[in-house]
Amino acid sequence: MKKKNIFIILLCSICLFSCQKWLDIQPQSEVEKDRLFTTEDGFKEALLGIYTRCANGDLYGKELTIGTPEVLVQNYTIPNNDPLRYQKTARFLYDDGDFKDRKDNIWKGLYHGIVNANLLLAEIDGKRNLFVGDNYALIKGEALALRAFLHFDALRLFAPAPIVNAQADAIPYVTKYSNKTTPLSKVSAVLDSVIADLTFAKDLLKVDPIRAASYVIGYPTERDTLANSELSSSSLFLQNRRHRLNYYAVCGALARVYLYKGDKSNALANALEVIASKKFPWTNNTDFQSVKEDKKDRILYKELLFAWYIPGMNQEYNQEWFSTGRMNLDKEEGRTIYEVGGNGGGDLRYTQWFGSVSVGTTALSSLVKYNRNTFSDDFEANLHYLMAPAIRLSELYYIAAECNYESNPTVAAQYLNQVRIQRGIGEPADVSTTTKFRAELLKEYRKEMYAEGQLFYAYKRLNAPIIGEKGTVIPANPKIFVWPLPSDEITYGQR
Repeated sequence: MKKKNIFIILLCSICLFSCQKWLDIQPQSEVEKDRLFTTEDGFKEALLGIYTRCANGDLYGKELTIGTPEVLVQNYTIPNNDPLRYQKTARFLYDDGDFKDRKDNIWKGLYHGIVNANLLLAEIDGKRNLFVGDNYALIKGEALALRAFLHFDALRLFAPAPIVNAQADAIPYVTKYSNKTTPLSKVSAVLDSVIADLTFAKDLLKVDPIRAASYVIGYPTERDTLANSELSSSSLFLQNRRHRLNYYAVCGALARVYLYKGDKSNALANALEVIASKKFPWTNNTDFQSVKEDKKDRILYKELLFAWYIPGMNQEYNQEWFSTGRMNLDKEEGRTIYEVGGNGGGDLRYTQWFGSVSVGTTALSSLVKYNRNTFSDDFEANLHYLMAPAIRLSELYYIAAECNYESNPTVAAQYLNQVRIQRGIGEPADVSTTTKFRAELLKEYRKEMYAEGQLFYAYKRLNAPIIGEKGTVIPANPKIFVWPLPSDEITYGQR
């Protein structure tokens, strides 16, 4: 079946690279490198290998999605025995050995992906004759987008936000496949480089099949066979474009980066391009709330501009992370976050994403957002794949709201409330002052992107205090928002 074939190709990975001292990442042999890039299929394998690497547990397969950033924004009630060893991280003890290991592995993983993207980019222009159709532009565009995407997340973790210090030393922006150390760039310079790569990628991806009117987003099930064209291409490489950095995902990434930079005009333009395309439909509440597994969409799949395919999600997330006694949420804290006693009483995100468990006498809310039935029976499998959201349609509405607020609060409120309406909240948010608007915006980021890794970046971008359990206010602090660079990175001349 086409549905199964796409998983096979997404699992393709190249094992040609070994990670040495941070950026000194070399292929195991030049012979292997030269052989890989002698065919179009070799370039495809190299590109898909980067996505597969990024879906590992040290990056988006766990740590940058449900892991450390979510712990830092106090989204979990961590048990006293803490079997996953995150309790010190929740207290911002960045000298703790477990935290150091995790953040150093995140750094290595991000730059491993960057180096492999650079290896592909170093070869592709000289081999343009190998490609058929639009595959040259698609592969090069995605590689550039991946390089930018990974650098941007490294920046958001290991450097100050531009609102605090745009001229601070940040991270290396690596654009060449080389064993030479790349010096640190300033925050503003990294952002400019990210934007340049994404802009170039966007231009190349104008040929993306997802832009065609005939490309209709749907579920990978028999029910949507006629309405969904995401699996219809005869080329497996061109199917399921939302599982990779497609044209609209790059628009979404540009909107995110421009907003982080403080350029609201360009952030709004890219957000509106996605919204105006009407390519991504809001999820039907009947799909979100269905009690039948084969008709249920827990992750709001059609609204995802881009997501990471995580084949081991059921084990990594649901059995090892969200199981009883591990990363759950105090029952009352969950009700507070989703304002269940007030305007959020009908919030479908709370009712559909959280179940109830007990540990001793403690009542907890357990996240079931990522639960998915297996593929053993097509009639029992859920509507969506095993995916970790990377960019959601709702985020573009939040960006449009924020970029409009100063000039047109009414329009800003409309964008913010549109998401709330889709989630079952009919009561408009109170955005009568700038302070109230920001508070409502951050609350929506928390509700909408719970366990997706994005709230930490929102707090940091705005230099806003973190709201902890029972309303505890944790003041904005660079010692919290800026992770220490890896010790070897400092040792090897980066500072």
